[in-house]
Parts: sequence; C-alpha cells; structure tokens
Amino acid sequence: MAAISLVVVLALSLWAPAGLGPRVASASPDAGPRRASTPVAASAAASASTLRLGSRGVEVLALQRTLARLGYLPAGGVDGIFGMRTWHAVVALQGWSHLQRDGIVGVRTRAALSRAHRPVPWSHANGIEIHIAQQVLLLVRAGRVERAIHVSTGAHGTTPPGHFRIRRREAMSWSVPFHVWMPLAQYFSGGYAIHEFASVPAYPASHGCVRVPESEARAVWAFGAIGMRVWTSR
Repeated sequence: MAAISLVVVLALSLWAPAGLGPRVASASPDAGPRRASTPVAASAAASASTLRLGSRGVEVLALQRTLARLGYLPAGGVDGIFGMRTWHAVVALQGWSHLQRDGIVGVRTRAALSRAHRPVPWSHANGIEIHIAQQVLLLVRAGRVERAIHVSTGAHGTTPPGHFRIRRREAMSWSVPFHVWMPLAQYFSGGYAIHEFASVPAYPASHGCVRVPESEARAVWAFGAIGMRVWTSR
C-alpha cells in the first residue's frame, strides 16, 4: 500500500501545471548582464571635462569667461578656442593658486577656478609687480589688478628681487651679451628688462629678464611708463 501511495505522489508531481510548483529564477531576455556603469561614466565625465590646447566649444567659452573675469584673459581673448593665449592664462591661474603649472584644466584646476578671486597686489600704487614664485606679473592701477599675466623669470633665481622703477624703454632692443632681439623692452634694473619673447614656458627659463608672451606683451608695454614702479619678489 505504501508503494502505491508513493507512485501516486510521483505521478501527481510530474503532472502539476506550471506555476504550482516552486519557482525557479530565470534570466529575463530583456535584463541582460548588469554593468558596472558608474566607474565608466565617471571616467568618461572626467575625460570630457579636461580642457587643454586644441579644445573647443562651450566649455572652453565658459572657462575663458571666468579667466577674463579674474583678470587672466582680456575680454578679446574669449573665443571658444583653447589656444596659446588661453594656455598662458591657465598657467597664470595655476601659478597663483600654487598648482602644478601645466596649462591643463583638470579636476584640481577646475576646483581652483570655482573658488578663485582676482589676485590682490602687494601695493595699491600704480605699477607692475612680478611675483617670481608664482611666475605671474600683475598690472596694478588704483589698487586693483587689471591683468594677471604668466611670465618666465630668470632660471636659478637670477631675476633680482627688490623695488625698482622703469628707467628705459625700447620698442626693439638688442641684447649684446646674448645676441638676441628683445621687443618691447622696459628696463628696470641694469640690463634686466620686462620684454616680449617667443618662448615663455611654465617655469623660470631666462637669463634674468622677465619674458612676456607675445599675446600679452603689447598690453604690458602700453601699461608701462618711465618712472613706474616695478616690484619683484621671490
């Protein structure tokens, strides 16, 4: 009798319609494999937000507007194209913010931009200030910084620190010891001058003069005058 009962139970178990037995987890054809999308998306966003030479578009335009508001770019430099002028402006911001000067707008530079203010000068008197540690030149008028410009000072600390005045200005000056033309030169201490130069890297590279990018040299020249103060400090 027990054997007959067992057979009946087994038969009923095999006959039971779908849905009455225990449910078995099955893969939905619409679900597909789960993807760890968060790290990938974050990485893509970080990559998209990095701006550098050659970048274009609305993000560059927003960057340039911020740089212009802070004094690192002139209004005419806002064009949506990340060229050398914008690169120098970014390097100036990085130098003033004590960041690595590489001209690339990544996470740290964006953070610095979000909390940055227009640079504050040493003095309220009209003049030119050269902050050697930051590699930034300030044009100061009536206590306000009109422009903050990336420069390259003397390698190995050869730019003299101190309080000087512009003694001589030459639209095209010839350097006798180094046999090179120095356009828009404004001499402030002996043979040391603020002048235009084709190569203005993100580090001190000159023989002691203050190199100004070609894109900014005319603004510095127009601002300067005989007798104007020039302060430099490490």
